[in-house]
Order: sequence, then C-alpha cells, then structure tokens
Amino acid sequence: MERHSTDAERPGGRSASAVGEGRTGWARLALLALVASVLIPFVAAGLRSVLWVLVGIAGLALAAVGVWWTLAHTGVVRMAGVGLCVTAPVAVLALYAASGMLVPAILALALWILATAAARVATAPGHLPSVGDPEPAEAPRHPWVLMNPRSGGGKVGRFDLVDKARAAGARVVLLGAGGQDPAELARQAVAEGADLLAVAGGDGTQALVAEVAARHDLPFLVIPAGTRNHFALDLGLDRDDPAAALDALAGGVELRVDLGFAAHRVFVNNASFGTYAAVVGEPAYREGKVHTILRTLPGLLTDPDAPRLRLRAGDVRADGLQALLVSNNPYLRAVDSNRPGRRERLDSGLLGVLCVRVDNTAQAAGMVRGSRSASLLRLAAKEAVVEADTDTVPAGIDGEHVELPAPVVCRIAPGALRIRVPRDRPGGPPHRSGADWPRVTRLALGPPAAGRRRSRPTA
Repeated sequence: MERHSTDAERPGGRSASAVGEGRTGWARLALLALVASVLIPFVAAGLRSVLWVLVGIAGLALAAVGVWWTLAHTGVVRMAGVGLCVTAPVAVLALYAASGMLVPAILALALWILATAAARVATAPGHLPSVGDPEPAEAPRHPWVLMNPRSGGGKVGRFDLVDKARAAGARVVLLGAGGQDPAELARQAVAEGADLLAVAGGDGTQALVAEVAARHDLPFLVIPAGTRNHFALDLGLDRDDPAAALDALAGGVELRVDLGFAAHRVFVNNASFGTYAAVVGEPAYREGKVHTILRTLPGLLTDPDAPRLRLRAGDVRADGLQALLVSNNPYLRAVDSNRPGRRERLDSGLLGVLCVRVDNTAQAAGMVRGSRSASLLRLAAKEAVVEADTDTVPAGIDGEHVELPAPVVCRIAPGALRIRVPRDRPGGPPHRSGADWPRVTRLALGPPAAGRRRSRPTA
C-alpha cells in the first residue's frame, strides 16, 4: 500500500500543515492579546482611558525634551533636563497609581508586548537567508589570517586563535602597535600567494582587508574577535565563539555580499557623518567618552555656526542635518533596542540612509513618534552624496575616524565580496521588527481546516 499526501514534509518532521496550524495559533494569540490590551484600560476607566493614554504619551514627550536639554545645553538648562528625564516618567506613574490605573496600565502594556511578539512569530519567514543561498567552496591551500591581539579585550589570546588557525593550515600575522597598515599587509600576502584572506579583529580592520579581498576576487573570512562585531552578527556567526569561524577553512560555504564605499573608503557596516563623527574625532574621546560627549554636543547641536550637512539621494534633498548615517544595506529600524544595528540582508544592492535634524525643544518632543517623526528621514538608495560648507567632512568609517574631502559620494558595490563562512552558523537573519497586522488577521480568521486537507490513502 502506498501513501500519498499533499503536505510537504519539513526538516525535523514537521509538515507544511503543522507549520500552518502553528502560525494560525500564534496569530490568534496575537489578536486576543491585542484586543485585551485595549479592553483592560477601557473597562477600568471607560472613555477616560483615552485621557490616560495621552498622559503617558505626554510623559514620554517630556522625557525626550529632558534628553534634548541634557545633550544640547549646559549649566542650569542641562540640570533641568536631567531632572525632567527622571521626574516626567515618575510623575506619570504616580498619577496612574493615585487613580488606580497603574495595574491596568501595566497589564495592558504586557499584553501589547505579548501581542507584538506573537504577531512576529506568526508572520516570521520560514527561511530567509540574509545573504543569499550559500555555495559549496573548496578548502583554500594558502589561507592568510591577520589577527589583532588587542581587539575585543584580548579575544585572540583568550580563545587561543593563533594556535587554532595555524593548526587549520593558515599563516597567521599579528597586528602590532606600531601603526601597521592592515591593507598593505593584506596586499603583501596576496603577492606572496594567499588564496584566502581573513581577519580576527574589529569591523574597521575587517573593512580594510575586505577591500583587498574584493579587489583581487579572493574569499574573505570573518573571525569575530572585536568588541561588537556587527558584520559577523549579520553573517550569522557565533560572536561568543570566534574560533568556530575557523571551521570554514576545512569545509565552508561561500556567499556574495555587498560593500559600501564612502569616497575611497570601504565600509562593511556604515559610514557616519555629523555629530557622532565629530565627537569620535575628539582626541579625548577614547579616554573619557561620556565627558567628551557632554562637553562637545551642545556646540554641535545648538551653535548657529555649527557645521550642518546636506544630502542628495536620487530625487531626495535634505539640508541642515546634524547627523547622517549611510549603511551597507538598510537597517531594520532607526531605533531597535532588541536588535540594534541589525540588517535583514547584506545583498540588496542598496544603501540605507538615516538623517537626523533636531533644532528645538518641540522637535525633540516629536521624536517619540519614532520613524514617523519629522526630525528623522529614512530611505534606501544606490548612491548618496553628503555635502558640507567645508573642504573636508569628519566621518566614522566602521568606527574609525577619518577626514574625507567634500562632497562625499557614498555608493554600494553589489556582490563585490566573497564571504567564506562555516556550513553551520548559529545565527540567523533578523525578522522584521514591525508586526504585519493585516496578515496576522488573515491568518487568525482564515478557514480552520485550511492546510489540514490530506488526500486519502490509495492502494
């Protein structure tokens, strides 16, 4: 007897129908939690619940004003800003507690968080590779690895990366403290016959060597031995076990990813212009980051003579900008506390552009609207031109401070870099942060039997 079924079996023994039923369940949970998050304050306060929502929004707006005063001013105004950051949310909570709305508000917030999380699970893609489908790759015969022993608080030594790389057949070069140029070392390695370039270090060093690899069409291996390793994160590598990346030398797979350019400089993550780049360029920044930020930001944000930037990207024009971030592929959100600096793809062939302009207290309060704020501009483009009224523009290229001649043309090179990664990577691409409520509703209210139809067994 032969059994036929219309369901496609999934890895792990889960069928398409089982997956569909799971999504339906999560979608229904999301809708129920969302409705409950609205009903609880309404039952507790009736139409006055709208007033309490407005009170909460007002508290957030006042806190945003406090942050603006703290960063953009000095003296008494700064102290008032610090006080407002603390007192605004405390006052809102006190009002909620005195009116018996604190518990309903907390329950409503918890249910809203649950609804959003369930909606993301219901609409999450079953498989969405962040950088395309990997292709099998032959093991390199002469791999070369540049390691920075100081990166990440000494991860190279802590994870015994030198001996492990040499045991895997790689030639290892240690980056000293004498101002060596990583790109020049990589070019020398290519001239000596290296057929794979790798870096165990921060994103700035990764970018310099990646440019050499792309120029010679050689595979590039990322070993996440830096502090943050944003590039490795979006490649799905294990940042807690840098040595695992060395598995790609024996039996890895290859991906094609984009590279960003700011003038002549390559970046794997982003190039920042404006206030952040100016602060990072301060000599005292490395020794005292918070003190340097508080000392320099007021002049950069509120001084009428402070430098401002202009942007040209396709048909879009923006001026008077205080900060501008150009990324190698767009980030998921302008601000995402759960997944800061995450990109859904690294092969879209587009730059992500984020512009910020906050000139006064009212605009600072409007920042609570997030991406809908008039002070934020987000777009995707193949090319973006950063203009200034000065001959040069300070920039942070993957965290490294440089001065670039103005105007700065930022562009993307699609598929320019061959990336070698292990066959098994623990990380996956991030799911989109926003919940797709129309799709959630369709899933939750769809036919219960859909996806459970099976053909009858036939003899």
